[in-house]
This record gives sequence, C-alpha cells and structure tokens, in this order.
Amino acid sequence: MLHLNDLTLRIAGRPLLEDATFHLPAGTRMALVGRNGTGKSTLLRLVAGELQPDAGSMRLQTGVRIGMVAQEAPGGRTTPLEAVLAADTERAGLLAEAETATDPHRIAEVHTRLAEIGADAAPARAARILKGLGFDEAAQNRPLSAFSGGWRMRVALGAVLFLEPDLLLLDEPTNHLDLEAALWLEEHLRRYPRTLMLVSHDRDFLNTVPEKICHLEGRKLTVYAGGYDSFERQRREKLVLQEKARERQEAERERIQSFVDRFRYKASKARQAQSRLKMLERMQPLAAFMREPEIAFSFPASSLPAPPLVTMEKARAGYDGKVVLEGLDLRIDPDDRIALLGANGNGKSTLAKLIAGRIEALDGILTRARSLKVGFFAQHQIEDLMPGETPIRHVAARRPGDTEQQIRSRLARFGLGQQRAETLAGNLSGGEKTRLCFCLMCLDEPHILLLDEPTNHLDIDSREALVEAINDYPGAVILISHDRHLVELTADRLWLVADGRVRSFEGDLGDYRRLLLETSAAAASPAEPKSRPERLSGAERRSLLAPLRKRAREAELRVEKLAAELRRIEGQLADPATYGDGTDVAALQRRAAALGREMAEAETLWLAAEAEIEEVEAA
Repeated sequence: MLHLNDLTLRIAGRPLLEDATFHLPAGTRMALVGRNGTGKSTLLRLVAGELQPDAGSMRLQTGVRIGMVAQEAPGGRTTPLEAVLAADTERAGLLAEAETATDPHRIAEVHTRLAEIGADAAPARAARILKGLGFDEAAQNRPLSAFSGGWRMRVALGAVLFLEPDLLLLDEPTNHLDLEAALWLEEHLRRYPRTLMLVSHDRDFLNTVPEKICHLEGRKLTVYAGGYDSFERQRREKLVLQEKARERQEAERERIQSFVDRFRYKASKARQAQSRLKMLERMQPLAAFMREPEIAFSFPASSLPAPPLVTMEKARAGYDGKVVLEGLDLRIDPDDRIALLGANGNGKSTLAKLIAGRIEALDGILTRARSLKVGFFAQHQIEDLMPGETPIRHVAARRPGDTEQQIRSRLARFGLGQQRAETLAGNLSGGEKTRLCFCLMCLDEPHILLLDEPTNHLDIDSREALVEAINDYPGAVILISHDRHLVELTADRLWLVADGRVRSFEGDLGDYRRLLLETSAAAASPAEPKSRPERLSGAERRSLLAPLRKRAREAELRVEKLAAELRRIEGQLADPATYGDGTDVAALQRRAAALGREMAEAETLWLAAEAEIEEVEAA
C-alpha cells in the first residue's frame, strides 16, 4: 500500500530521514517507535500529504482513503454523536440529498448507496465507539462546548475511528484517554480490518496492537516483525551480531596491517604486501554501534515527617457544596505507591486535589502531617509554561535566591543539560517540557508526589527513567496513568474510584481489565448472570443449555426476519417506480431506519446468548 524509496526529509534544515526505505503492506498494523525528536510524527504528516520529501519518493496506492485525527478539537453546540456522524461526509450528503431529490432514478441511486454503506446502522456504530471512549448516552447528546479540550479530542478520535479509512494514522492516540478508554481502544485497534500506522510510547499498547514495528534511528527506518518486546529482543540480537562482526573485522584488519608492516619493504614479499594493502583499502570499516545517551532523572525529597502523611475519616469532597466523593477512610504513608483506577469523571482528580490541599474536605476529618509538602503534576502545566522563557528563567522565577550553578544542577537532575537549559520552552520537545515541569514540581522537595498522566509526552526510554525515579523516591507517590507498564512496575496498591467512593482494589491490573470486560459484556446483555458451580454435571449443563439455545435460536430467527423485511423495503426504495405510484416514501424510510435499530438489538441478544452457551459448554 505504501512505499518509501530512498527518502530524505528535512525540517528547518535538520535532516530527520536520509535515504530511508520501507514498505507498508495493505492490511498491516504497524507502529513507529523511536526517541522523541527522531521524526515519527513528522513521518505521519508526510504520509498524510501535509509535507513533501526533500529527495526520494513516496508512493501510495491509488484511491486510498487516509484518516488522521484532526488537530483542532471540535466544539460548538454540536453533540459528540452528531460530530462523529458528520465525519462521514458521503453519508451526510446522501441523507441530505434524499430529503430534497425529485428525480426518481437519482432517489433510487441514493437509497441504494445508503444501503451499501450501512447508513441506517451508523448511529448505533457511532454510539458504540463513543461509549468505548467514555461517553455515556447522556454525554453523547450534550453540546461539545460543555466538554474540556481533552474530552473533545476524544470525539475527534471517535470521528476518525467511525470513518474506518483504508489507512488510519494515529499519533499517540491514548494521550487524552484514561486507562479504561485506553483498554477499549487497544481492543478496537487490535481488530482494525484495514491498514494502521500509529505512533505510541505505551509499551503494553505496542505489544498488543501492531503486527510490525518500524524503528526510527540514525535517520533510517528498520522494520521488525511482532510487538515491542519482540522488537527489543531482535534489536539486541542484531546489535550483538553487529558488534561481533565489527570485532572480527578489526582483528582481521590488524592481522593484515601487521603483515604489511612486516613485509612491505622486503623484496620477496613486496608483491604480497601490496596485495594485502589493497585488500585493506577495499575493506570498509564497520561502524561501532553508537549508543544513545542514557536518560535518567530523580525526584528529591526533604526529611520525611513521621507517618502517616495523610489520614481521612468519613471525609467528603466536592465543589461548591456538591459532593463528588464521600465515606473516605484512607491513609497515606511515606513508602506508599498508590495508583488510582476508575473512569474519568469518577473523582480521581478530586481526590488528588484533596490530598494536595487544593480543596478542603466538605465534611469528616482530614489530617495532614505537620509541614507536609505535596508536589502536583498535571498535563495542563505543560501548556502553562512560558514559551519565550528558558528553563533557567522558569526555575529562577521560583527560586530567586539560587545561584545559576544551583539552578543548572536542579535542571540537570531531570536530564536538561547545558544546551537544553538555555533553550526557549517553546522550542523544547514534549518530553523535555514534561521534565521541566517535574523539576518545577520538585523545587520544594515534596514528601508526596501526585502524578496525573505523567507519561503523555515521554518516549519509552524516558518512561523507563520515570519508573526508576519513582521507585527510588523516598516519599509517597499517588499515580493516575493509562500506562499499564508504569503502573505495574511502580504501584503496590490500587485504589478504585467509582460510585462516589474510594476503596482498595484487591487484585492487579489484569484482574481490573477482566472486571472491565465482564462489566461491558453484562451491560451488552440484558440477561441476569447465572450463578453456577465451578464444574457442572452433564444434567446441569443440559438444563442450562436448553433455554439458552432456545433464546439464541429465537434471536437468530428474528434477525433473519428483520433482515428479509429490510431487504424488501430497500428494494422498494431502490425502485424508481416507487416514487411515481403514490407510495409514502417517507414512511418507508422511517421503517427502514427502525428495522436497522431492531436488527442491531436482536444481534446483540443473539451474540450474548451464544457467548453464554460457550461459557456453559466450557464449564
């Protein structure tokens, strides 16, 4: 589908790719990986047609529809459901034409095409996508102006997923998602039926979604089969072989050079020495592997107060008298590593603000250790940086008494060396801005770190450095993150924020993922779950299977009946004669739409029954 041949790409005179070549076959899911600044997002823009190569060529299969998330979040009085549906401009145009067209032949063509593209089922499909991204039915019908920028970007993501283009380009698609929505997106993309090219730094996401990894390094593109862990293993093996080959060549060069040095002036050996000298000249030295500089940073903490750092007893939290969380009986100690689970909007940020002292408890008892200092990181802080000021100036504004050497030392602790410390914040990469915010957060050497989605702009190496920094930090850490790899390697306690409460979650992220999938399946099926023993006897299995099979058969027959009626009506709508014999066309259109909805509901019941049958048969 996509070919890059000897391609060179420069941005502001800086080469990102030089003589790079790779091929993306149709139907392949591929991820672009590499450190921040290597050109992954720029390559996506090139494929999307926003940029042109400086040399070489890019060849894309003719007629390919490309989809990319809009950079501007949608807004206004439009609802999320309307915005997603409007993304399919063909469907929207045909529906509008169906209302105004008068030529019977054209009307028939319009309805035939609407049937071909599944126009009637589109609202249900759009609603499912939005539900997966965290919008319940009420939220889907509220105006976009009522949502924050992050939620509106979810709508933009939903719109491009709804379009299902031939080539889907996604740049860090999980950045505006919580863990629950990220898990849904992972499953959705894993089944994407067309071609996918994405940029992500989420290791678990990269192990599940792509079939191939394209590594951007040294201005070249190298493709590896499998997910991220497989890529890392293959790359390590390749580097070992490369280094061994280089060592063998060096040994051979030294042996030949030794012969030349020994015999080049000896008449009987002069010809052989000259021959070996030419052999040495033809032997192109293999370059030693240039390791990228290690990324490391650390969070400082002043002397910790005696535990506990924070306690809550029957506390309630909220805003303007409105309760968001209640019944809070919690304790935080200096060595705690706690990850907050729960969908956005359930109160995770409210709890974080309560712990940080940014809001006070509405009721109950909340006690903080004396002189407690809390460092708070949230994504909006990156946008609050002053683009025309350097990191040195940012720190100096907060620490006017520090010398320049002390300020540079603080910045170096977070990987911002001499050159980056003097670079304007507006010219820093997303990961460098994040590390600058970490530095500002730690100026007072806090006892508790509250990290709300800290990985959104960090590459994989920086995320690994963050894991080390959290594990080495002597204080407590409260973490909100969709990055399962980070949570699994740092958190030893999970708190679930849901239904206005905060409770300890007994289990790991795998258990939480299974809980989400079970909850989703239960919501899709109106049937009450049956309590069954772990092992069923033959009689018990038969007694359970009989009604389930009957229900599945009834649902299947209903789907067939509805499909037959829908085909009949679509045939009428596609017949030009329908529009000249007095038939109520509008009534036919309404009935076709109703049949589409009834079919979707019947199919859901059918699939739910079949799933229960499989469970019983396996029990």
